[in-house]
Amino acid sequence: GNEWHFGMKAHIGVDADSGLVHTVVGTSANVSDVSQAHALLHGHEQEAFGDAGYIGVDKRDEMKGKPVKWRVAAKRGKIKAMQDGPLKDLVVAVERTKAQIRARVEHPFHIVKNLFHHRKVRYKGLAKNTAQLFSLFALANLVIARNLLQPVHGGNPSSV
Repeated sequence: GNEWHFGMKAHIGVDADSGLVHTVVGTSANVSDVSQAHALLHGHEQEAFGDAGYIGVDKRDEMKGKPVKWRVAAKRGKIKAMQDGPLKDLVVAVERTKAQIRARVEHPFHIVKNLFHHRKVRYKGLAKNTAQLFSLFALANLVIARNLLQPVHGGNPSSV
């Protein structure tokens, strides 16, 4: 009858220091993460971190001539296949450090999904849903900024 299904992804660029979202790109769900990497950069990055979905990003045509150094996670199977020993321990430690930095990207998603209860798209079509994502991530930035300022001013978060 009148059923419809629509899937989309939100690709976001987040500042590693502040945790604030600086770029939002909405695509259909079948678009790969690595194809949107160039759109997530604001142009002043020296390093960019990505999960295993961004493997090969530095070889893409869109990234030619950009001075960004990519720190992409290794695939889990590759690490598991390594022999136990000091080299594997070092690789695991490096990957853990990368993961701790990449975790900053998950905080805005936590706010949008869990605090704002945005778990499903509301509209048919990419344009309206992407516009809603812009609003939600802008509001998430306000929540993150409030939490950053709260320890400085102390006291009740409603007084900030």
